[in-house]
Amino acid sequence: MSPAVRTVLGDIAPEELGVCDAHDHLFIASPMLPGQELDDASAALAELNGFAALGGGAVVQWTPWGMGPRAGELPGLSRRSGVHVIAATGLHQARHYDPDELERVRGRLAETFIHELTSAPVKAGLIKVAGAYHRLDHHARHVMAAAAVAHHATGAPVAVHLEAGTAALDVLDLLCGSHGIEPRHVILGHLNRFPDAVIHRQIAKAGAFLAFDGPSRAHHGTDWRLLDILTALSDAGHARQLLLGGDTVTSTARSTADGPGMPYLLSTLRPRIENELGPGIAAAIFTENPARAFAVDWRQPSSMRSFQPELAGQGVGVSGCGARAGGSG
Repeated sequence: MSPAVRTVLGDIAPEELGVCDAHDHLFIASPMLPGQELDDASAALAELNGFAALGGGAVVQWTPWGMGPRAGELPGLSRRSGVHVIAATGLHQARHYDPDELERVRGRLAETFIHELTSAPVKAGLIKVAGAYHRLDHHARHVMAAAAVAHHATGAPVAVHLEAGTAALDVLDLLCGSHGIEPRHVILGHLNRFPDAVIHRQIAKAGAFLAFDGPSRAHHGTDWRLLDILTALSDAGHARQLLLGGDTVTSTARSTADGPGMPYLLSTLRPRIENELGPGIAAAIFTENPARAFAVDWRQPSSMRSFQPELAGQGVGVSGCGARAGGSG
């Protein structure tokens, strides 16, 4: 089978994806953000329409299981806006969930992820997981093990929320070294929040995708470094691994309120990238790279037996992943 991108309206060829916001949210809810839920379908449609008016063709929603993804509403929004939407399964940090609800699903995470990727009425097109600040706690390791089982069963890409952009190499060691996921199927998010050029090069050399998401978010002042980061990675030969996303997580961050929202990527960032890095790099970041990052050879598991996270891939060792090889090079 040819690689395909799994959208909420069905699988499409990678070249159909178009200009892509590689990490954003149309709907999301968390006890960590009380009163700031994204739960307004009209506002979500307005955001998509604003993105589409600037040439946007696709949005990847990284909202995982249990955080209000409202998957049932995504197909209608996609049809009305004309924008492809990719949904996520997976699990965020434990603090984003009610403890009792989390405990009920903890023992069947892989099975839950596989169902949402292959059998749900609206199928997810990626698995979202998350690390803790500067480390991988027990919850993160458990969720990533389940994500690896689901990846090996379905082929789905794995997208990682790195808290403050940290622990990227530890995540690659775990997912690729211990659980046998090929780095090309891993997307590491929020790297702009920890702008360490050496670590960025190590990630890129390992073969993973690097996502710089949430520009102009008030809680981190990294915008002024973004173009330098993208330039350095492009000059080092890694332009084909770079992704950009808006990561809108509060209602006030939407373009229809007081924030940059989804249109900011195309109204402000894309022209700057075209001017400073060239139109070829801009096309890679916004169109070509997402088409490769989210397109996989999808597999349908032969049965929905009880998948056990501890049975995840046998791995090839830390050095096999390549993330820590080569020192500061």
